[in-house]
Amino acid sequence: MSKGESSLVGRARNGARQSEAPSAKERITVNLTGKGAAALADLVSRTDDSKTDVINRALILYDYFEKIMDEGGAVFVREAGATETERVRFL
Repeated sequence: MSKGESSLVGRARNGARQSEAPSAKERITVNLTGKGAAALADLVSRTDDSKTDVINRALILYDYFEKIMDEGGAVFVREAGATETERVRFL
């Protein structure tokens, strides 16, 4: 994870909704789709993070993006080499 991405995760973590105080740790079971399992394996391989770390970061970022959009904001990305940004939409 790059420094910029790490900063985004930090902001997302700090700005996460605090409706309930989270417990220190919570164990859950997740049934992943084929695409989800492949994405998890790819991220673990590329980042050298554990599956737990990858899933935690994904949830933190998803919460952050949803908060931005709930408040009327938008999330944009620009692929390497591209000149234009594209709006991200979550279904």
